[in-house]
Amino acid sequence: MFGDAILLTRDDQSKVSAFFTQVYGWMAVALGISGAVAWFTVSSGLLEKIMATNPGLLNVAMIGELVLVIALSFLVRRLSWPLAALMFLVYSVFTGFTLSIVFLVYTSASIVSVFLMTSGIFAALAMYGLFTERNLAPMGGFLIMSLLGMVVASLVNLFLHSPMIDWMMTYGGIIIFSGLVAYDNQKLKAMCLMSPGEPLGSLAIFGALTLYLDFINLFLRFLSLFGKRR
Repeated sequence: MFGDAILLTRDDQSKVSAFFTQVYGWMAVALGISGAVAWFTVSSGLLEKIMATNPGLLNVAMIGELVLVIALSFLVRRLSWPLAALMFLVYSVFTGFTLSIVFLVYTSASIVSVFLMTSGIFAALAMYGLFTERNLAPMGGFLIMSLLGMVVASLVNLFLHSPMIDWMMTYGGIIIFSGLVAYDNQKLKAMCLMSPGEPLGSLAIFGALTLYLDFINLFLRFLSLFGKRR
């Protein structure tokens, strides 16, 4: 059962190891693509041209990004793994494009330092989720409901422009996504062990997407706190 402490056989350990090698491999590729697209969009001057001539294009990209991630979240495990992988990589391109704006707000040095800090914290939380004997499943429901509440509050704040709500969303987001990193790793481990035979590639893409979203959201909240503005 998800979250219960179990003694893994050698075959189970090999299965989990191979599965997470795929998961983190795909996640690393997606993060690399997003970073490269964001850097190119800024360094080529493309973002400034878009902001000057057609700023609505960013909104279109954000809508496309949202539609794609919703579709992926619901369909990824039903798709063939090549199609799931393609959609995931396309999503990472959209994300890199929309995130390129952070290069206009924060210095490159602070973006790199916050990225490295986020990577270290993410790794520690992931290791905890993978190896703890504590059942994190009860925490998952609370985290998901809290995340939904945060989304609603963020939408409301589009009209209120409240600094207090922004502050709450930043610190609350760090707590929520930190918890989700540990929870999602434990959940994915359980899904791997419960899958018949070798885990399907689409399950690895689902895991990579889940952890990619956790990482990006955690990174953005740390950046808002520790990033040095231009």
